[in-house]
Amino acid sequence: MTDQTHSHPPASGDLSRRRLLKQASLLVAAGLAPTAAMARAAAALNPAPYPATPALPGARLTERVVLVIFGGGVRSKETLGSGNTPNLDRIAASGVTMPRTVVQNLGHYGAASSILTGTWDTFGIRENGRSESPTLFEIIRREQGLPASEVWLSTSGGDQETNYAYSTASGYGAAFGANLIGGEGIFNAEFKELVVGQGGLRSHDASAEKTLSILRGAMETPLPIDGQEGLGNDPAAAARIEQYILEELRGDAATITGLGANDAKAMHVARNLLAIFRPRLLTVTLRAPDVAHGSYNDYVTTIRRNDEELGSLFDAITSDPGLSESTALFVLPEFGRNRDFNARRGLDHGDQSTELLNVNTVAWGPDFKSGVVDTSAVRSIDVAPTIVSLFGGRMGGRTGSPMKGLFA
Repeated sequence: MTDQTHSHPPASGDLSRRRLLKQASLLVAAGLAPTAAMARAAAALNPAPYPATPALPGARLTERVVLVIFGGGVRSKETLGSGNTPNLDRIAASGVTMPRTVVQNLGHYGAASSILTGTWDTFGIRENGRSESPTLFEIIRREQGLPASEVWLSTSGGDQETNYAYSTASGYGAAFGANLIGGEGIFNAEFKELVVGQGGLRSHDASAEKTLSILRGAMETPLPIDGQEGLGNDPAAAARIEQYILEELRGDAATITGLGANDAKAMHVARNLLAIFRPRLLTVTLRAPDVAHGSYNDYVTTIRRNDEELGSLFDAITSDPGLSESTALFVLPEFGRNRDFNARRGLDHGDQSTELLNVNTVAWGPDFKSGVVDTSAVRSIDVAPTIVSLFGGRMGGRTGSPMKGLFA
């Protein structure tokens, strides 16, 4: 089910390449907002105050953060030291592992949203609303005066995942949300067929119009806010985003297939976003391991594929001199899975076992300890306040607090 509040009807008439990409850029990117304009917008919105969590003291080397929600419900026993995740193992070997990360069984959507808001978000299994608490995207953009081009979210394409980009919290919302690209929603073979050669769109016809309407409906992102100066697309940023969409449609992302393809697309897009836009904050949400309900073997296969993609992302960071000394990486699932197999020899999530409610968080970066296992109890809702603190800010959440044990 798609959130109709922010849906966009198809345009009528002939659709040129420029027109499609202009529409796509509005949907895929909230745009570039100057700091002064952002400050004026923030003042005008007059947000209600939130209790501030303590900031971490001292100067930080971290300038960028990448957060990977290794989602879909992943038990610790299938990750570190299992042979399934050699890349996560090598990240942990030079970072910090927190094997006692406490989570709550709030469903995939609620539990992942909780990581991004720093408070426990409870949603029904098919509920499609936004959190009432501001996300780390909104807090960082508002506090730091960052344009949307500095904050990105790459998802595996589910309808609910589009809601992670921003909340309904007073004074925050779409104006301060993350740029969102859902890999399956945009980069697939059907849309690839619309883009030909170096020109642009296939000649307009009824079939193409139907496909384009699906494309628009697949994207749910923060848009320019009427009356808020500076919150629209900067022409230069819009042009870069347009070119990125076009090249991805022509390139590899649309042809990724097989088990866990949506997650692989999300990671592929994230690597490219990091290389091209070099954002201050990049988050990736994955979901494919939830295939575990029906098949343990498929579950393990998707974990291995996601670990391969994680390794490529990590290599992209460490091999780039501009990123390797200034980027922090966090990896954790939203929760684990049951201790025992179900009748299909798969794994559900609902038994409230340690395997479900305790997961590994792995953190790597210039400010963190190296090769350390921290067995103190932390919570998944502590991740967002930690990231916000790395940017020198304070989380407006109600529950989570920074993970002080990470720091060297």
